[in-house]
Amino acid sequence: MRILTNKVFGLALSTLLLGACSDSPTGVDEITQLPRPLTANEQAVIQASNAFAFDLLRQASRADSSLFLSPLSASMALGMTLNGAEADTYEQMRKMLGFGTLSREHINESYRDLIALLRGLDRAVEVGIGNSVWIREGFPVEPAFLDVVQRFFDARAANLDFSDPRAAETINAWVREATKSRIDKIVEPPIDPLTMLFLINAIYFKGTWTYEFDKSKTRDASFHLRNGTTAAVKLMEVKGGFPYQMTDRFQAVDLPYGGKAFAMTVVLPRESVDLESIVGTLDAQAWRQIVDGFREANGTVYLPRLRVEYERLLNDDLFALGMTDAFIPARADLSRIYRAAKQVELHVKQVKQKTFVDVNEEGTEAAAVTSVEIGVTSCCDGFEMRADGPFLFAIRERLSGTILFVGKIVAPPAQ
Repeated sequence: MRILTNKVFGLALSTLLLGACSDSPTGVDEITQLPRPLTANEQAVIQASNAFAFDLLRQASRADSSLFLSPLSASMALGMTLNGAEADTYEQMRKMLGFGTLSREHINESYRDLIALLRGLDRAVEVGIGNSVWIREGFPVEPAFLDVVQRFFDARAANLDFSDPRAAETINAWVREATKSRIDKIVEPPIDPLTMLFLINAIYFKGTWTYEFDKSKTRDASFHLRNGTTAAVKLMEVKGGFPYQMTDRFQAVDLPYGGKAFAMTVVLPRESVDLESIVGTLDAQAWRQIVDGFREANGTVYLPRLRVEYERLLNDDLFALGMTDAFIPARADLSRIYRAAKQVELHVKQVKQKTFVDVNEEGTEAAAVTSVEIGVTSCCDGFEMRADGPFLFAIRERLSGTILFVGKIVAPPAQ
């Protein structure tokens, strides 16, 4: 059976699967159930995260451009930020992230439990999730906000002299450690004087295929582009029994890692179907239909060897999805981070994500870092005033308010 032909589209998603214990080629017992049942709130948060994943995918997708995103990384970084938001800013972010009417407490508890679940689910797959908050030294972040992100997101919180030329490197060193050096940096030096804090999530994934591709069968091949031309690829091959389905619009296969708790799901449009038409209609419900439609089948899978580094500023995507006020200084309400946030117009300056993925015969290594940079429009820990243009001045008695002299200078006086 020929499963993958001219076009190959790989969407690497860490999918939790439920199954039964058995032998596997990797010598790792198959994981057939979660270590405990998911609570209703956890299920709601996972559904919300998946819905956000496809909203973000549709928003970011362009017909002629590849992309590789980590919606989970973005969701966790924004989930930390959500704890600093109030009023309309909070409601917009909660709705965009798909949380409906879930309370802060339930959202935070579910993030905490999901982090613990993913970290330890499959001993044959390495999953690292790290969160950190970096605060400009002297900026008075609310203790309650820091307590929440530390308790529920296991976040490292550190005060840092952002004016020090080495500050960006300190943050980037944490990023490298969290991603096994797959992502080198997320903060560019020097740090803007109006930036007050960074909320950063990092995810690292390394999994060995349950059924490895045979290196001796990897061949040079042509990858067929939308414009009718081709590009050279290394096409890998594996034979076996996999969860598979074919419809009038696509073929899909599940390629498991380790004990099969994690898998890469690959969706390939049929010859007459454009990939963007699938992406445009893909949401959490459509994805569930794909996952539920898998049936075990024997076949051969051809997949290109991939190594991709990707970077995207998510501001426009998130704004289009309904997170508007957080980016607008005069409207953002982040008063749970800083009590006087309205006075200094504390707002989200940018949300940036960098990703890395390496798909080869042995397995897949992937990493993502999402940074939420929060700043002010006027600096709250000092100011600079240079009277090097026309100005007004007065001499007065402060208690009575009596002005003794008043004047203006429009040009430097003669020396």
